Amino acid sequence: MQTVLHAAAMVPLSIPSPSWSGFDIPLPWGTLRIHAYALCILAGIIIGLWLTSARWKRRGAPEGSLWDIAIWAIPFGIIGGRLYHVFSSPDAYFGPGFDGTGDLSLIPQIQRGGLGIWGAVILGAVGAWIGCRRAGLKLTAFLDAAAPGLLLAQAIGRLGNWFNQELFGAPTTLPWGLEIDPANANFPPDMAAGTLFHPTFLYEMLWNLAGVAILLLLDKKFNFRWGRLFWLYAVYYTLGRVWIEALRIDDAEQITLFGITTRLNVWTSIFVFIAALAVFFLLGMKGRPVPDTPYLAGREPEGTQEKVPASVTSVTSHDVDASVSDTGSRGNLPDNQSDSGHVDEPQETAGKPEKDSVSSTDSISAEPAARKAPESTPKADDTK
Repeated sequence: MQTVLHAAAMVPLSIPSPSWSGFDIPLPWGTLRIHAYALCILAGIIIGLWLTSARWKRRGAPEGSLWDIAIWAIPFGIIGGRLYHVFSSPDAYFGPGFDGTGDLSLIPQIQRGGLGIWGAVILGAVGAWIGCRRAGLKLTAFLDAAAPGLLLAQAIGRLGNWFNQELFGAPTTLPWGLEIDPANANFPPDMAAGTLFHPTFLYEMLWNLAGVAILLLLDKKFNFRWGRLFWLYAVYYTLGRVWIEALRIDDAEQITLFGITTRLNVWTSIFVFIAALAVFFLLGMKGRPVPDTPYLAGREPEGTQEKVPASVTSVTSHDVDASVSDTGSRGNLPDNQSDSGHVDEPQETAGKPEKDSVSSTDSISAEPAARKAPESTPKADDTK
């Protein structure tokens, strides 16, 4: 027991930040810097696509279609995420109050960190829509399949903030407080060295991982379709983002609404939460049919198009048969030209004039009489 307590006492009551943030690749004209932040984003994309691929395949999507969509969604998402970050934290790029003292050359340098999730989701969805339209697939079906994978990618990508020592929260004395190097540019200048901070990257990472499990379990139980799982993802994520964002102390655009001044991302999360919750319930009230095919109408592969139900075919056949059989049972023909064993005439006679039909009938009825005539002709002399 004493050994366990001694070992526990040796465990540092804080989370150290890594001293390593990337490596250099020598090139003939210089070096290429590979940042740990970029590697985390890339790892998140790959693992998120892996989960999405498995779910997309189970929903009946054609093989290879995920990559046709991803090739549009990923670049659009990265661009959207960067643009949202730039405009939600503009001081470094445009200067305080957009006074022009910022550095515009920093905008494309995403390796330094700074991707806003809502810009990534919005423009990423636009890219996914383009890919889906080109592949003949439904965007809503793809978003439902991708929602858990998207949240998983966000969880892994958050590790990049740890390597960059950025986006941490307020000071804390909790045993899991985050250490930040005092020489790092992100360390608050008005705080003493050794101050610990809330590891908001870890909070969001754990929140997202729990959300992946929750979304998978709920989807397995309720089989969400028509975009409902994606909107449920938005509800869950924003619920956590509100309180996690409120802990952060990095520079951000402040917005005052209803007499409350707080970060732009907090207000965005609140409004997205309300909108997503409303859409989720509205889609559930429509009672759309299940299952939902991933294909757009008219773009299904050959052999999978919706067929006329068997019940409709049988009714049509019954009506046609009835109209044909009625010809022999309504007494439209003279009694000596109809019988209970009437057989429909060949189709070729349907287009002939009525007189042809009558003459044919007369000839048919006359033929037996002609065959019978020789045998039934009376012999007057023999009967006397």
